Amino acid sequence: MHSFSPQPSIRLTATPSPVEELTSLRRALGGGPRLLIKRDDALTFAFGGNKVRKMQLVAADAQRAGADTLITAGGVQSNHARVTAAAAAKLGMRCILVVNGSPPATLTANALLDRLLGAEICFVKDRADRTPAMAAAAGRARAAGRRPYVIPIGASTPLGAAAFVDAISELRDQVPAAPDVIVHSTSSGGTQAGLLAGCVLHAMSTRVIGISADETASALTGEIRKILSGMPSLLNVAADSLTNVEIRVDDRFIGGGYGVPTDDSRAAMELIARSEAIFLDPTYTAKAMAGLIALVRAGEFRDDQTVLFWHTGGQVALFA
Repeated sequence: MHSFSPQPSIRLTATPSPVEELTSLRRALGGGPRLLIKRDDALTFAFGGNKVRKMQLVAADAQRAGADTLITAGGVQSNHARVTAAAAAKLGMRCILVVNGSPPATLTANALLDRLLGAEICFVKDRADRTPAMAAAAGRARAAGRRPYVIPIGASTPLGAAAFVDAISELRDQVPAAPDVIVHSTSSGGTQAGLLAGCVLHAMSTRVIGISADETASALTGEIRKILSGMPSLLNVAADSLTNVEIRVDDRFIGGGYGVPTDDSRAAMELIARSEAIFLDPTYTAKAMAGLIALVRAGEFRDDQTVLFWHTGGQVALFA
């Protein structure tokens, strides 16, 4: 496996995550392209998901910087917050989570796991308050003699995205004939930036389609482009190597917004559970699967093509 990511990494999970064929789902859809799924939901650390891959690089950078406290933000049921809290616990660090929303009357799902992992939870009113609240928490930690390391939302930074360049290397070892298309859930842009960079650097013609969980296509495209611009120096590749990458974000499946299920996402969640016994989450992957199903039914792909759904995890949210 060729690595384009020379950054320090800590091993939090066993890899590779499995790749499976979705023969029953394809049959349920009446045919269409060959369907595969990359099961990052099955990663072994802290209930898995795409954030585990990012955290292996980000937490290693925090260690290199001498940090003793990880600080990040998200929603009350944030997958990224859960993985950050788990990494801090594993590495003997403190963790401060800034979450928007009200303290839940009953702790469930990720909120329950955050508490079990010993994270300090700071609640703010809305999403716009999270970044300044993280800065304030870092200031308080420094004043108390601690060494905080602030992780942007979703670890969607060039460093976090670099984890998915290596994930593409992993996929190439598992599926030598590269898929024609990768479909996945996209929200803060880091996973999509990494997948795109990985395909470019491995000279794969694979199209990457991100199904937005909440943001407009134009806003997300801008974020992904910004992350891509910071990756060449980390990966030791030519500065212009990721400049003209085609970014495709489909925002037709957002519905009522972040964390709000749609009729199509509920149907997608049930269909893959009943055909393949695979569980999706209501915020991200169910909407992405709804997008994939709609694209298959619309004839977006040829029957001789292979489409891979990258399962980014998050199924803990089923228990919220």
